[in-house]
Amino acid sequence: MTAPPDVWKIASVADAARARAAADRIATDAGAPTPERARFLTALTARLRRCLGRGGKWELLLHVRQSAAGQTGRLEASLSPVGHSGPGVLDDVPALTCSLPHQPAHLGPSVATSLPEALLRADEDTAEVLSLLDEQESLVRLHREELHQTNQGVLALHADLEAAARAQRDLLEAERTARAEAERARRLLTFLGDASAAITSSLSHTAILRRLSDMLVPDYAEHLDVWLFDEEEYADPDDELAHRVREHSAAAVAAARTGRPQHAAARPGALPGVDDLPPSALSPERPLLAIPLVAQRLLGVLTLTAPGPRFDEDTSVMLVELARRVGVALDHAHRYQQSRNTAEALQRAQLTELPTPPGLLLAARYLPATWGMNIGGDWYDAFLQPDGSLLAVIGDVTGHGLHAAVVMGQLRTALRAYAVENATPGEILTRLHRMLGHLQPDLYATALIARFRPGEPEVVWSSAGHPPAVARAADGTVRILDAKPGVMLGIPLPYVYTDHRADLPAGSSLVLYTDGLVERRGQGIDPGIDRLSHALAALNTPELEKDLDAAADALLKPLLHDSERDDDVCLLLCHTVTP
Repeated sequence: MTAPPDVWKIASVADAARARAAADRIATDAGAPTPERARFLTALTARLRRCLGRGGKWELLLHVRQSAAGQTGRLEASLSPVGHSGPGVLDDVPALTCSLPHQPAHLGPSVATSLPEALLRADEDTAEVLSLLDEQESLVRLHREELHQTNQGVLALHADLEAAARAQRDLLEAERTARAEAERARRLLTFLGDASAAITSSLSHTAILRRLSDMLVPDYAEHLDVWLFDEEEYADPDDELAHRVREHSAAAVAAARTGRPQHAAARPGALPGVDDLPPSALSPERPLLAIPLVAQRLLGVLTLTAPGPRFDEDTSVMLVELARRVGVALDHAHRYQQSRNTAEALQRAQLTELPTPPGLLLAARYLPATWGMNIGGDWYDAFLQPDGSLLAVIGDVTGHGLHAAVVMGQLRTALRAYAVENATPGEILTRLHRMLGHLQPDLYATALIARFRPGEPEVVWSSAGHPPAVARAADGTVRILDAKPGVMLGIPLPYVYTDHRADLPAGSSLVLYTDGLVERRGQGIDPGIDRLSHALAALNTPELEKDLDAAADALLKPLLHDSERDDDVCLLLCHTVTP
């Protein structure tokens, strides 16, 4: 419920002071908090001053309104001119309110407080408010200090985070740099390995240099020049350009003289293990890198023109190492070519100049392997026996090189010695078998011997593990002399070779050959023998009797034109005519 309002007439300052004291007393008795009470009284005083400033008489209505529970309420104060019938308003300002925790004990004029007492109470309220202000200021200072400390901590945290971020960025940048360097090193090592494999897989100095140029230009060099001190040995005698005096850079000359890599550029390269020189007159704009090609001796100089403004350190290290491997590969190629040439020369020196017996035409061909060291094991021979017959021989020593060529010469000499006694082909092979097993127990050979007697329309032959001979009749019919051959010469077991006979009337041909003519990798020997048979059948008797050498070339062409040879080839073509 709500008690009737107290009405205070305000006409003077004293009236305003007493009314204010009454409002103070009500709020104090009702237990209003000091800050809220002071705020309420301050606002009421300000309104009272405004009323006094306007003049006239005013009424102050103080209402104590209770809540529904009756325990708490509020104090409302409104001012209005005397005689005003409407609600108490002052310039449309709403009534002032103050919360009351409980019901005041007394209401009405009896609650009035003397002015001195009201003044003292106001001072007490002011003191309490000031005390609260002091506490709030202390709290504000405390909070300000805590805020300052917090700000300092936040700043320090931001600094730490910024430092951590910078460190993280530095680590990431270092990691990216390390990854890039590792990837670049991996690419250089991969290139070095691939280039080394490509270079060392060849035994031709021309192929080595061509592959080197293909691999380095244009990624690692704009241009390269290889100066080989022994290049006259490799030059084509018909190539005039190869024999002209070439001009070499000062860096290449210095590398040849000192045996150390040289770098020629306007600015020092500071490359590891490389000497710096002034820019070359042959390449004033681009740096040059001259690297010696060294094996067991100094072979030459590789000169590279930089693909860009400079050579970097890692690339130069890779190029120096690659040049070292190129030098080794060139040295191997040089030694291989020397051994190959020696073996081929020895091989050809021991081949026979064919005789011209009556009733028999002979043509022979020897072709060395086009690649590899497979030279020195194949041979042919044809010679007359004391009784007037002719022995045609074809053979192949296992192994290659100088040793095989020497053993081939020994077999050839021994075979001729055994044939002096007019021994049959089988008897000669039997003796050769014993001799080879005694002198060269780790070396074997195949051979086929055919004996022709003037006027006899047959041939007597014996084979020691050799590919079968191919015979052509005068009518073009081809047959293979495929009687079971004996074992290879030198096999460690006793063996007696058998003589075989085959009809070979006038106008017939007999082809003796080594396996290099008919054997191909992955195909075996039988398809090659079939091709040889077809090529022999394609010839005609007038061609054979007119030019047997041309006929021998016609036999070789379809068998050898489509592939490189990794083995020697021997061919002995025998054609019988009427004596």
